Amino acid sequence: MPAAVLPRAALLLATGLFLAACSTADITEYQERQPRLVPEEFFRGPLTAHGIVKDRSGRVTRTFNAELTGSWQDGEGLLEERFVFDDGEVQFRDWKLVPSATDNRGVRNFTGYAGDVVGPARVRVSGNAMFIRYTLQVPWKGDTIEVAVDDRMYLVSDRVLINESRLSKWGFDVGEVVLTIIRGQRP
Repeated sequence: MPAAVLPRAALLLATGLFLAACSTADITEYQERQPRLVPEEFFRGPLTAHGIVKDRSGRVTRTFNAELTGSWQDGEGLLEERFVFDDGEVQFRDWKLVPSATDNRGVRNFTGYAGDVVGPARVRVSGNAMFIRYTLQVPWKGDTIEVAVDDRMYLVSDRVLINESRLSKWGFDVGEVVLTIIRGQRP
């Protein structure tokens, strides 16, 4: 192989590996997975959530517990959330979920709204998975910044949902939230 071709081949290989590492799973990859996540059923009534917040290095910076209450009327959902963090901070968020058309691949779509979410959130459901993308206003050093959130939720039993959230700013990962949501009576 000529010497000039080797650097070009190495660059192409490195670019291909980088792009492959950056790709994420598509929601349709979960369409056959069970148990099937039906938001109108899972997010109904009392739920609890328990999780951690990590910084960009992966260090756990906070823990939290939350009480959630879900209700549905005329096809639209309301999920009321109350988070209590280990430092005593309390946060509230009310999500409104409005159904939109199911696409030609069988993915159910919703539009989500919340007071600290900039614009509408894109919600997609297929099989046991629910993906939500949105921009969240986050308190930071006495101010508020906007952070892109990529929520990936997976129903692992009829009562337990695991959620991983990647937080990014300007395309760079700045943190992660990992939580478990449990459906049913609160203690």
